[in-house]
Amino acid sequence: MTSLRNLPRAVRAAITRVLGTTWGRRGLGTAAVVLVALTGTFVGTMLLAQTHIEVGPFHAEMSITPSLKGGTEVDIPPLGSLHLDSHDGPIHLKVNLGSLDQNRTEALIDDPTALTATGQRAVDEVTAGVLRLGLRALGAALAGSMLLAALIFRDFRRVAWAGVTALAVVGGSLGLAVGTVRRDSIAEPRYEGLLVNAPAVVGDARRIADNYGRYADQLQQLVSNVSRIYTTVSTLPVYAPQANTTRILHVSDLHLNPSSWGLIRTVVKQWNIDAVVDTGDIVDWGSSGEASYVSAIGQVGVPYIYVRGNHDSTAIQAAVARQSNAKVLDNSVVTIKGLTIAGIGDPEFTPDKSETPPAADGSATSPLQVSGERLATTIRGADPAVNVALVHDPAMATPLSGVVPVVLAGHKHHREVSTLPAPSPSPTVTPTAAASQSTAPAPAATQGPPVATRLMVQGSTGGAGLRGLEHEEPTPLTLSVLYFDEQHQLKAYDDIQLGGTGQSNVTVQRNVIGGPEPTTTPPARPTTPPSRSAATPKTSSSGR
Repeated sequence: MTSLRNLPRAVRAAITRVLGTTWGRRGLGTAAVVLVALTGTFVGTMLLAQTHIEVGPFHAEMSITPSLKGGTEVDIPPLGSLHLDSHDGPIHLKVNLGSLDQNRTEALIDDPTALTATGQRAVDEVTAGVLRLGLRALGAALAGSMLLAALIFRDFRRVAWAGVTALAVVGGSLGLAVGTVRRDSIAEPRYEGLLVNAPAVVGDARRIADNYGRYADQLQQLVSNVSRIYTTVSTLPVYAPQANTTRILHVSDLHLNPSSWGLIRTVVKQWNIDAVVDTGDIVDWGSSGEASYVSAIGQVGVPYIYVRGNHDSTAIQAAVARQSNAKVLDNSVVTIKGLTIAGIGDPEFTPDKSETPPAADGSATSPLQVSGERLATTIRGADPAVNVALVHDPAMATPLSGVVPVVLAGHKHHREVSTLPAPSPSPTVTPTAAASQSTAPAPAATQGPPVATRLMVQGSTGGAGLRGLEHEEPTPLTLSVLYFDEQHQLKAYDDIQLGGTGQSNVTVQRNVIGGPEPTTTPPARPTTPPSRSAATPKTSSSGR
């Protein structure tokens, strides 16, 4: 009533008249019943909507809680957790693999072939658990709402209506979750936990990609992966990759961060990487004093393929080339384990970002565009066909559209994946024009229809160096593992992100090619590039 007194007299009178009518009183009573029912439903589901199931060697606890985003979380202590975009909202499913059954675990250790049978039973066990959990949620909501209504209203009719409301809310929520289930979401889990355990928990990308859309097989695979982790305890082995799978680690913009090398070596070891590709800005100023930083390339243990960034001078490029396992690409091509990679260095040397950056007009005279055209010409003439192109600035990628399936870049300190716009068709040449051009050189032979080109821009594997501490939140360290099949086609990729300097959280996101395609956006050059200043053409070591 105090709040009503603060309202204007006319408004108070109107409210009083409405509440004084029969319909006003009924509406107020209905609102009270709905509010009590929702409160009781929330409390009941939070306290009682839980069940226990046996999944393989695990004693698992399943629970549901109200949520706006939905989804499923699988806790695997002490290794971390998997997050699945399994369904839409308003309920969130959580599965906690909290403990192991000693007898079943010992049986798996004694007979590793039993893992297959464990995975096959997992689908039925999880399905039965979800059904039982749904029934418990309905019962918990009914009990919570009716008990609270009885305590407040002490009226049988209102108690009954509260129960009906609770059943409708929970039943509708469960129906929405079932209706929006994405069975292929288990192919793209997001892992949070210890980096060294991520490959074992998430599983082999090639195997998941080949079985894309087959929900039961993927669930069996996931359960088997986790079972292997627990039963082998300390070694935590990963699945052996297929002999014809090539794993490439994409890093970029290390910016003199010494911690980047330890991270790269860890991922190379844990993911069984075949080669590392670096899309530039390995240092900050391009000075000769920074050349010693690149000596850690020799400790990576696999081929290291590098293109120059706008912070890297030709002296730094030469220092990289001196490393025994390094290959510098500057409008050149290299083949690693059957995968053909082409790349070109950034044509501009602009380590001082305090100057005004040039306008990103995308004109053909732009040094970035010219370098992209040069690389496209090299790729068209390459034999065997190029599978991956490397550039530093995404603005160099436009001429590569339709020329190569995958383009890797950096520079922006922000991870993006997009599909380059298809190249414009060649203009029709009239007979008169053709006659007038008869003396022109014959064009190079085409290599078939244009291919769709996926542009993958890496963040900063060095957390943007010292500049990563300029903001309130440090820039995260990012790198990606790319999986190529025997036809050298990209099958999947894992995006790895570590909290910036001073932080230790780790996230691994599995992305399977064949799911939703990335948004088609042109690789527009940023209006305020993270490290690009007035264009100063750089002289390459090859003398161009």
